[in-house]
Amino acid sequence: MLQVLIWMIIARAILSWFPDTRNNQLVQILNQITDRMLQPISRVVPRMGMMDFSPMIAIIILIALSRAIR
Repeated sequence: MLQVLIWMIIARAILSWFPDTRNNQLVQILNQITDRMLQPISRVVPRMGMMDFSPMIAIIILIALSRAIR
């Protein structure tokens, strides 16, 4: 399950490079699902210019959590 969330965050990060996808219903659902994980991190870690590091931090947390569970 954590692997799926990791891939969803990666997909969201890649799709954010394409502004035309914002109106796509599947992208909006993907954003709603991943927002629960990314928004709290975004509040703590400020953006650095145009770069948002919250997806990378969320993925690192999920990988660590996955390894801790194993």
